[in-house]
Amino acid sequence: MLVFGLSTTMMRAQLQTPEPSPLGKVEQRIGLVDISVEYSRPGKKGRVIFGDVVPFDQVWRTGANAATKITFSDDVNFGGAEVKKGTYAMLTKPGKKTWSVMLYPHNSTNYGTYLESDVQPITVSTESIEMPKETDVESFMIGFDGMNNHGGTLYLLWERTYVPVEIKVNTDKAVEANIAKVMEGPAARDYYSAASYYYAEKKDMKKALEWINTSIEKGYERYWVLRTKSLIQAELGDKKGAIETATKSLEMATKDEDTAYIKMNEASIAEWKKM
Repeated sequence: MLVFGLSTTMMRAQLQTPEPSPLGKVEQRIGLVDISVEYSRPGKKGRVIFGDVVPFDQVWRTGANAATKITFSDDVNFGGAEVKKGTYAMLTKPGKKTWSVMLYPHNSTNYGTYLESDVQPITVSTESIEMPKETDVESFMIGFDGMNNHGGTLYLLWERTYVPVEIKVNTDKAVEANIAKVMEGPAARDYYSAASYYYAEKKDMKKALEWINTSIEKGYERYWVLRTKSLIQAELGDKKGAIETATKSLEMATKDEDTAYIKMNEASIAEWKKM
């Protein structure tokens, strides 16, 4: 009985060791869209990667183990292809100068089963990063760069090969929909947020001023709110009004010892006085 008990315990126990290609995950918000990528990260380990370990002109799972998984919380434009929100397997076909990037509905961990997709494959140009051989990127990497309200770049990086894919998101449409919904019964902060967005995107400045004034009237008079109002006034050409508002923002920021806003207001006031 003792032998049976030991055997059963050993069968149930599972030895855990490090994965040769550990799992990686990167998450990024672009505009109002959340994007996550789950992938395995094989190492170079002294090998020649592209053209050898990863052959040219053959489909690659874009990592190791299961196919790389990418999830979009809303619709995006992925390298020129319109992609609906959801989870996809991201496969690639590396070439010497260009790569094909393909998205398939993620319904299996076996990348060989992906045969059809509604997403048009895209072609992107690769870039070679100049660096000493001993400083080649050791572990396969996927990341994001160059984000703004309307897009960013998803990149693949390994050895010294950089593969960028431009992603565009329809932030303006989403924000306008949010503004329309919130404005049915907005709070003071909502008016401020709407005004700030309109200023940042250089949209209707008169509407932005109307909203930020409403925010202040509703009791949300803060030095950062007044700072934004002064910038909107300056954008509308009302430098006198902008100076008056910025001066009030400066006084409040000074009282709160916020050095960043003190510096910004002082610089703006000095600049507008010269005009």
